[in-house]
Amino acid sequence: MAEMGVALKEALQISGAIAVAVVDQSSGMALDTAGGSKDFDPGVAAAANTEVLRAKLRTMEMLGLKEGIEDILVTLGTQYHLIRPITGRSGKGLFIYLALVRDRANLAMARHQLRAIEQVIEV
Repeated sequence: MAEMGVALKEALQISGAIAVAVVDQSSGMALDTAGGSKDFDPGVAAAANTEVLRAKLRTMEMLGLKEGIEDILVTLGTQYHLIRPITGRSGKGLFIYLALVRDRANLAMARHQLRAIEQVIEV
């Protein structure tokens, strides 16, 4: 198991990573963040993306879908934003938010690496 801070630093090593956060889905608060800049606050982005996750969960409930969310991808002109719920017992109700520079990222590899980090993160 990887400590949260170590796991976030590992996520920042993903090609194209801008910022990463572990977020409490119920409150929208970032438990820990890494990366970012004066123009990109991962705490603000994580809180706002909590609404994206909640909206998808409500939609799935209305549709009667009994599946879990693997990840949510938001594609912007210059960035990718990944939202990945943490599925381990100690991470229930939490998710990882990762922002990537689109032209420097390999989306398939980023998803693969984020999945591996999510599986070993210790909350």
